[in-house]
Formats: sequence, structure tokens, C-alpha cells
Amino acid sequence: MPREAHLHLKVLVVDDNDRLAFIIQTLLEAAGYEVRTAQDGRVGYLTYLIFKPELIIADLQMPVQSGLEMMKEIRRHDPQIPAIYMTGDFDTFRSLVEEEKRRYPVRFLEKPFSSREILRLVSDFERRRLQQ
Repeated sequence: MPREAHLHLKVLVVDDNDRLAFIIQTLLEAAGYEVRTAQDGRVGYLTYLIFKPELIIADLQMPVQSGLEMMKEIRRHDPQIPAIYMTGDFDTFRSLVEEEKRRYPVRFLEKPFSSREILRLVSDFERRRLQQ
């Protein structure tokens, strides 16, 4: 996909691991996406209100407010906003994750994951957005 095709896709990355959030931001910006980061769900929600992303990448387990709690608030504004959930402990969240998957456009990444995996998922969401 040409770089210009997804130049304006806005992505919000929410993770309490600042280093991981920075790596994802750098990777996506290098691929042409516009990216903002937040360190927890509360700040993520406030950033969502200002930035208006088209895709959210969020850690499931964070202090202050989890990724799922944040998405419940965001879905009041945009029920069908796509999300990629990240976790290092998928088993703990399995039932919640399966419910989300049935109701909303979501995908999941188990930590650790490769840069190729996250780029593929973001690109998949971008393709769907362009087809609408």
C-alpha cells in the first residue's frame, strides 16, 4: 500500500509502558500514520476527545483505568471505533476479550509481539476504512 494511502489515519496508543508506547508510535509514524500516546486509560480517554483517532491500540491492564474501561467510555461517543488490545496475560482477560470481539471491531495482540504483527493489524484496519 502506498505511503500516501494511509497518511492521515489517526492512531491512539495507550499503554503504561512508556517505552513500548514510544516504540509503537515510532514504528507507525515511520509507516505514515499520525499517532498520539497516553500512559493510562484516563489520559487515553481525554486524548481521544481531543485527537479523534480512527483506531485505538490499548493495553488491557493499566493503572488508573484499564483499556477495557477506557473503551467503554469511548464507545459512548463512537460505538464502532476499531481497537487493537494488547496484553501479556491473555488468559486473565479471555472472557472479556471474547465478548468484545463479538460486539465490536477489535483485534488482539499478545505481548511480546513483532513489529510486523502490529503493522499488519493496523494496515488491515486501514484497508477496511478505505473500502467504506
